[in-house]
Amino acid sequence: MNGTIVLAAENLSKQVSSPEGSLTILNDVSLQIAAGETVAIVGASGAGKSTLLVLLAGLDVPSSGRVQLNGTELTTLDEDGRAAMRAQYVGFVFQSFHLVPSLTALENVMLPLELAGRPQARSAALTALKNVGLEPRANHYPNQLSGGEQQRAAIARAFVTQPAVLFADEPTGNLDAVTGEKVIRQLFDLNAATGTTLVLVTHDQKLAERCQRIIQLDMGRVVPSVGKVSEALAR
Repeated sequence: MNGTIVLAAENLSKQVSSPEGSLTILNDVSLQIAAGETVAIVGASGAGKSTLLVLLAGLDVPSSGRVQLNGTELTTLDEDGRAAMRAQYVGFVFQSFHLVPSLTALENVMLPLELAGRPQARSAALTALKNVGLEPRANHYPNQLSGGEQQRAAIARAFVTQPAVLFADEPTGNLDAVTGEKVIRQLFDLNAATGTTLVLVTHDQKLAERCQRIIQLDMGRVVPSVGKVSEALAR
């Protein structure tokens, strides 16, 4: 962590329409995350964790407020502009893997490199698979891989572009405890090795406490708490 702010939200709010009227998902959230930092976003179901992640990643736009990624204000860009920023600076790991079933593990990891027009996609993808211990399974399709292997392939795909920020949304949610621990260890090891900023959404307090900071949401707001959470909010 070098102190450079790589991700920032200012007065971020999100409202959606519902049969009962306007529903506030996020309410005036502000935060800053430094390059190389590991940050957990925690809170009860419906607290707004995944919505916050989606807005920080530029996958959706807020109702009000601003998001800055690597010095660029995402909220001033159109969808094509936000997609270009994601391709250059962002990696994702989701609970349900999101691998393309018709592509091998190697081809899945190559995909973001090819979409970005980067050279030597195959060799970079093989290295990424090797880093997660999956090189022997490179030519297997997702349905030939275990859940843990699929998530490791997803982690390799997320890191292969060397993103400035990696967003992980409940990355062990579909895994048993032992497999989940292996996957999380690899996620943190790669974070340490590459200096990629890690923003982790989780309901698992023990997992959250492995991060350097914890940001807690309650009913769409950042709330102070005790211990590590309050340290996070004080920065």
